Amino acid sequence: MKIHNPFRVALVATLGVGLGLLLIASIQTLSTILLYVGTALFLSLGLDPIISWLERRGLPRWAAVLITILGVLGIFAGIVLMVVPIIVAQIAQLVEAIQNLVESGSWDPVNAIQDWLRDTFPALNVDLVWGYVEDWYTSLDLQSIGTTIGEGVLGAVGAVIAGLGGAFIVLILTIYFTASTPNLKKAVYQLVPASKRPRFIDLAEQITASVGFYVIGQLSLGVTNGILSFIFLSIIGAPFTAVLAVIAFFFSLIPLVGTLTGSTIIVLTCLIPGVGSPTTALVAAIYYLIYMQIEAYIISPRIMNRAVSIPGAVVVIAALAGGSLLGLLGALVAIPVAASILIIYRQVIIPRQNEL
Repeated sequence: MKIHNPFRVALVATLGVGLGLLLIASIQTLSTILLYVGTALFLSLGLDPIISWLERRGLPRWAAVLITILGVLGIFAGIVLMVVPIIVAQIAQLVEAIQNLVESGSWDPVNAIQDWLRDTFPALNVDLVWGYVEDWYTSLDLQSIGTTIGEGVLGAVGAVIAGLGGAFIVLILTIYFTASTPNLKKAVYQLVPASKRPRFIDLAEQITASVGFYVIGQLSLGVTNGILSFIFLSIIGAPFTAVLAVIAFFFSLIPLVGTLTGSTIIVLTCLIPGVGSPTTALVAAIYYLIYMQIEAYIISPRIMNRAVSIPGAVVVIAALAGGSLLGLLGALVAIPVAASILIIYRQVIIPRQNEL
């Protein structure tokens, strides 16, 4: 093919590449804002089934939205007022227990490790090995390490403050999106040609309902695990039951690995000397092994099958792919996205292929 004006072609190609790079850089710059907006949309779709249920009971839209938002704010305020003081008190108890354990001298980790090495490896010259360890410790630049740790602590504090600010922004956006969901849907529907609009609206309503029921189902799993954990840990006398119950709740919101990770943290907490015991940790480990089987085969299928009906293999693949791309939010969003793709596949692609 003969190019009549190579300068013009090169100029247009260069401008196209530059525009693409500018678009990619803009998306990277706005990634945090896009993450807030995506999270707020996801949560607002989760509240939409509750609003629809209230509307079916005869309430107007504005009243259903107001009741839902006030209910959510009331629940979170109640959790904060009830749980946070307990968590702060129990964290203070945890720090005090560790401090007393160290100051009392009854727990000497150095001698404990040396005794364990002598018992486990009788032929090992423990004193010589420990001398090498002390030499290595002396050679460390503790000042630079302390500076690095201090910078890490400041970074962690800054991350916590930024996280609280982000949570507040997400809350405001969620309230706005929840109140204006019908208008947002109508604006999107107007972009579709009138001849195809009814079919598009039907599919869009199915997809948004699937996302909403999934959010409610995942929250139900988290609440179930948190309440049962609090009851059981209180019965066996586990330390810091309120803190551990909150950990169980939040980690249960993570698909696939959340319950396992939270259970591991809880069992390890029960092993802390002075406040826990190996017996308590063993009982907790047995309980969570049983609970994870019950959740995987009884609780989760009963709750989630009403929300998103997709094969188990697709759930695993979607959660892994979403977690790799977008982290925790990606793992949460991946399953309803997979359900939406399956809806389009079953109701659009397959019928169209059968018509050919």
